[in-house]
Amino acid sequence: MLKQFSALLPLFVLGMVSCQSKPSSTDKKANDTVSTTQTSSPDVVAKLATGPVDNAAVMARKQVPIVCYHQIRDWKATDSKGAKDYIVQIAAFKEHIKMLADSGYHTILPNQLYNYLTTGAALPKKPIMLTFDDTDLDQFTIAAPELKKYGFKAVYFVMTVSIGRPHYMTADMVKKLSDDGNQIASHTWDHHRVDKYTHNGVLVIKGKNGKITNRPVDDWVTQIDKPTKKLEEITGKEIVYFAYPFGVWKKPVLPEIQKRGFKLAFQLADKRDPDYPLLTVRRILDSGYWSTKTFSNSVRNSF
Repeated sequence: MLKQFSALLPLFVLGMVSCQSKPSSTDKKANDTVSTTQTSSPDVVAKLATGPVDNAAVMARKQVPIVCYHQIRDWKATDSKGAKDYIVQIAAFKEHIKMLADSGYHTILPNQLYNYLTTGAALPKKPIMLTFDDTDLDQFTIAAPELKKYGFKAVYFVMTVSIGRPHYMTADMVKKLSDDGNQIASHTWDHHRVDKYTHNGVLVIKGKNGKITNRPVDDWVTQIDKPTKKLEEITGKEIVYFAYPFGVWKKPVLPEIQKRGFKLAFQLADKRDPDYPLLTVRRILDSGYWSTKTFSNSVRNSF
């Protein structure tokens, strides 16, 4: 398979079209309840549970609401109708987060979710997970300070090609989020879909003299292994969580994700795979079109 990775392509696909999927109310489980016991301080990272995983038990436990964000900024005249679904305006974002705090929600991080799903470990009352994809700068300058007001923590799925580029976070910002107790997680190098990866790809390079050179490429190394290592170097912490670009996954890729040691992998609104429920964790998108009431209803009813 011929592939050409240009420097401009990643930035073209970032942000507006990232992780596109629509919220769904499917794949609900109500035969178990989340514990209402408050766990330790949110500044204390829960120790990750070890041992075998019972997939049927994971599927049986009630799902925790998980919300996905991309850009937090006001709409521009140039934003398309579709793009606005992925851009939550600043005032709306602040209202949504305040509603969560006023309603008694407690943010959790992936270690807590993993422990709950695999062992039934207790979670805070009304748990919720807030996640941000694609490394947009406004997640650091606008979203993170707003969450901090309420003692909320979040998960930031970082696409490493964007680090340090205009309108995206720097490595120092990523580390700051990590040092502040948030979770940094992997979101590939440049947002290519995982179901398109091959171990036998070819990078086509055109030199200044017009000469074409073909270089063997392993997409799994380029898109997953190297970016994960880079994030570990930036944060000084092991990276064991992942989000699928565009929310897209297919069952044949799940063993590859598992092989790389990821404990949880996050999609969007599709049904979970009963054989890999930890690698197909559901999220909903907080749409730029939603009122605070619509957002509240979706959080309560989508899981």
